[in-house]
Amino acid sequence: LSLPAPLHSFFSFFPLHTHPSVPLSSKKQFTGPTLWIHPPKEPNSPLSADVECLKWQAYLSLRGLHTLRVRSDVSPDGALDARLPNLQISEVELIAAHLIPSWVDGQLQSVDTHLEGYKDEAARDESRAWVALLEGNVHAALLVSTPPPSYFQTLLRVRSPATDPLQSIVTPPLPPVTGFSSLLPPWGLRISHATIQAQYRDAISALSERLGTDKWFLGSSEPTPLDALAFAYLHSILNSKDQSFRIEVTRRVNLVEWEWRVRDVVRSSF
Repeated sequence: LSLPAPLHSFFSFFPLHTHPSVPLSSKKQFTGPTLWIHPPKEPNSPLSADVECLKWQAYLSLRGLHTLRVRSDVSPDGALDARLPNLQISEVELIAAHLIPSWVDGQLQSVDTHLEGYKDEAARDESRAWVALLEGNVHAALLVSTPPPSYFQTLLRVRSPATDPLQSIVTPPLPPVTGFSSLLPPWGLRISHATIQAQYRDAISALSERLGTDKWFLGSSEPTPLDALAFAYLHSILNSKDQSFRIEVTRRVNLVEWEWRVRDVVRSSF
């Protein structure tokens, strides 16, 4: 089709250029099961700075898998459900975090996973209360102690009050926010920091008392999923920049010594 002279003249200012394809030099050869994680805080450490990724690193390590690799150069946008961690188990197969326990059972050929390492059913049932405490009160305090994003980052980030992580774990739930203030998160959230901090202090105190001088939580003879969860939170707390947040753990020697010992085990697995 012939273009009118004025339009042809206008398009001449925007010539079409073609370029050869760029090879994917960053493609990495699969050499074994690899956990995709958020980057570590320290360059020489394999431990993710993200508590969710660290939970699964600890879980894999404490289940007895000591030849795993980690990859921290993948954006969450490239992960399943846009959420890390993911576990790459072959050249073409990637699984989400909630499928990791089943995969581990297959690798270890576990026959009886009923107790998950707990010494008895009572301990397994008790563990659920401690998991709720860690995922609720301790996680809420961890979020509050994290430096808030800049104003520019907040404007770019798409957030939904229904899926806000802090709102979803605080007990009792935060009151709903309506009106113009709801358009300006996180300032539109009415959060009682004093309440969260008080619940956090009580949780750490209870955790220390329950551990006592045991090797693993709840008196188990081997590590359990609760130990993996506790390690992830204690490690994240001890590496927090918030001194008032860290001191609740550092003043309890048994928690510090326990985290130090488990950290060596987890680090050596990656």
